Amino acid sequence: MAIPWSNISIVYFLVISVLNILLLHYSAVTGETFEYYYDTASLKRSSFPEDFIFGTSSSSYQYEGAVNEGGKGPSIWDTFTKKYPNKIKDESSGEIAVDSYHRFKEDVQIMKELRFDAYRFSISWSRILPGGNLSMGINSEGMIYYNNLINEILRKGLTPFITLFQYDYPQSLEDAYGGFLSPQIVKDFTDYAEVCFKAFGDRVKYWITFNGPSIFSKLGYTIGKYAPGRCSSWLNLNCTGGDSATEPYIVTHHQLLAHASAVKLFREKYQGTQMGQIGIIHGTDWVVPLSQSKEDIDATSRALSFLFDWFMEPLHSGSYPAIMIENVGERLPKFTEKESDMLINSFDFIGINYYSSVYAADIKCPTQNKTYLTDSCADLTCYDNFSDENQSLKDQTRIDCYVQHLSHVHNAIRNGVDVRGYFIWSLLDNFEWCDGYTVQFGIVYVDFANGLKRYPKDSAKWFKNFLHQEYKSQ
Repeated sequence: MAIPWSNISIVYFLVISVLNILLLHYSAVTGETFEYYYDTASLKRSSFPEDFIFGTSSSSYQYEGAVNEGGKGPSIWDTFTKKYPNKIKDESSGEIAVDSYHRFKEDVQIMKELRFDAYRFSISWSRILPGGNLSMGINSEGMIYYNNLINEILRKGLTPFITLFQYDYPQSLEDAYGGFLSPQIVKDFTDYAEVCFKAFGDRVKYWITFNGPSIFSKLGYTIGKYAPGRCSSWLNLNCTGGDSATEPYIVTHHQLLAHASAVKLFREKYQGTQMGQIGIIHGTDWVVPLSQSKEDIDATSRALSFLFDWFMEPLHSGSYPAIMIENVGERLPKFTEKESDMLINSFDFIGINYYSSVYAADIKCPTQNKTYLTDSCADLTCYDNFSDENQSLKDQTRIDCYVQHLSHVHNAIRNGVDVRGYFIWSLLDNFEWCDGYTVQFGIVYVDFANGLKRYPKDSAKWFKNFLHQEYKSQ
């Protein structure tokens, strides 16, 4: 059943654009003109509310590098890329990534010169708590690094947004109790979150508990493409073990409880004095029916429940969607009354990572070899992915996409949707998980073969021109 969004008054959306463009040099960013001209007369920064936030996004494993420096402990992605290099398209890793650990001042300067307002980055749990929990000690070098990064962001006039979890966590917790397969993760995540709230909350006013939790559950525990690489053996996907019919639901359950626990702690101990806000970011595709048959329309509704309502319904009602309870049955964990109460309205804002759209067709529910991906009884197919792997600074298609996406965001705001910001993925080309460095989503090209030099693509220059237009009251 769809969530009655009109009844939720406290939600606002931060749209994190993750454009599926497989595209791919940096002198100082300048205001020079470029080959493809885009008329922004009908779409300007001043078209958006005065306090609307334009930002860029990153994650620790994809950007930082320095995996063996500064007292950092190993994460599940360090282990995954070393043990299973064939799971990464180019057999690469984030060991160096774009070296933002050493180059963060350069990267923040690029954001400033492009005139962005904010920078959303994730903290490496393993860099703060190398052993995974408080009993193993806090890494002072990690705290210094993030303090320096936050201070640099503020010094350049940008606003920091911190994500606490984006797919990587200490390998020690995976070894000790299976990580997010165990309820023990809830306390350890809450303790980790409190370390961050206490140390950084005097300057950080926007917190995100989890980024794309459904992606972590699906790719990490259903088909084994992401760390820790678990799935059912009968899928023959060279996984580390697992059960694709149960583990995605268990992991999601514990992510939701860890989120709610951290929000509860923040609201009780820190929000009143620090005056910050806290939310969660969901990653999802949109779904449309393959045909206008009732069966395909019903399949579309089921697919959306399994993709989006899986996480949002518990935050609204304290329970999973009815169709999931019906289809998954005893494999779906249950919340206690206390847990339900903790979950309801456990957010000040919601972020949406949107990727693409898929078509849904009705199919028969399987009676054996069930997985999270089959439980919706919908066949999902994507026909419209971009695929341009030329290493070029002339990324006209990306600019077209941003213009179109921003136009639709603008229209949504005019129609009453409470959207407060738009964060692009990403500032820099980077390590893209199982795709390694074979795809490039940045508006700034990184020359991985020549010292990681940064070069603005045309899309970066477009954004600079767009963001240069000052707000004027209308």
